[in-house]
This record gives sequence, C-alpha cells and structure tokens, in this order.
Amino acid sequence: MSTTKLSNIPVKEFRKFLKSQGLNLIKDAKGRGGHEKWSKFSMDRPITIQTHIDPVPEFIVKQVLRHLNMDKKTFFEEFEKI
Repeated sequence: MSTTKLSNIPVKEFRKFLKSQGLNLIKDAKGRGGHEKWSKFSMDRPITIQTHIDPVPEFIVKQVLRHLNMDKKTFFEEFEKI
C-alpha cells in the first residue's frame, strides 16, 4: 500500500502489521463488540482495535503507534515491508 495517510488502512493489512511487530491476538472479535486485543510479552497492557469499522480509524492507528513508541515515518517503512 503506497499511502502516507493513516486514515485508509484496511483492517486486514493492519492485522498483518501488528503480527510483523511481534504482537499476538489474545482475544478475537467473536460475538458482540467487534474488537480484538493484541499483545506481546514486553507490553504492560494490550492494544485494542475495532474490527467492525473498515478501514481502521486514524485515531486507532495513532493510539497503536503511541503504544509501540513508533513515529509515522517508521510506521510506513515497516508497513511497506509486509
């Protein structure tokens, strides 16, 4: 995906990005709610993403980047690798 906007990232592609960063799905979106929780050993708390809204809202992407201590430039560099 060649974009420099955080607002048009499909849920499927964002999941691939999370996996590439070493996060594992700990709770999927079965049942009501439409949210998934992702985590890895070094994190204090899990990351929650909405899966019922596609593409992923920009504020969710920004929140995930803050949790991962990643800036926008690094995000797009890593995103292009997947």
